[in-house]
Amino acid sequence: MKQSQVKESSTAELQEELGKSRKEYSDLKMAHAMSPLENPLQLRKVRRSIARMATELTKRELNG
Repeated sequence: MKQSQVKESSTAELQEELGKSRKEYSDLKMAHAMSPLENPLQLRKVRRSIARMATELTKRELNG
């Protein structure tokens, strides 16, 4: 998810998407451990997306 999409999303949407992304990351990591992924950069993409969403949620909590 791009930063512009993260900022436009509601808090509930972000929390839902964050849960989905964390599950996807976990599944990708498990698949990569068993046999190498065709595109291992997927892991980085998903991890950074999770970080963007978590950062935005924290920022919203602090600002009220």
